[in-house]
Amino acid sequence: MDEIRARVHKVVLENRSSGTVTGIQEVVSFDENQIVLDTDMGLLTIKGKGLHVNRLSLEKGETDIDGTIDSMVYSSNEAYRRSGESLFARLFK
Repeated sequence: MDEIRARVHKVVLENRSSGTVTGIQEVVSFDENQIVLDTDMGLLTIKGKGLHVNRLSLEKGETDIDGTIDSMVYSSNEAYRRSGESLFARLFK
């Protein structure tokens, strides 16, 4: 098992205003209303207002966020991962 897959995915949310997420592979996008993280458990979309990434360590796979958090939703990251493949590889699957 490689080092990235050995990390534990954990979400800790405090009072809907701050939180920590571990087990992150990549930050897909972020702005003040939405943060999208590629985690070992799928894409995690965090929606809210005034969202801010305070600390980000991709080496450790961790981030701290704050702001008003309205929702946290997981979805499959399969389509996102396939988009990173070359066009040639996708054509011959």
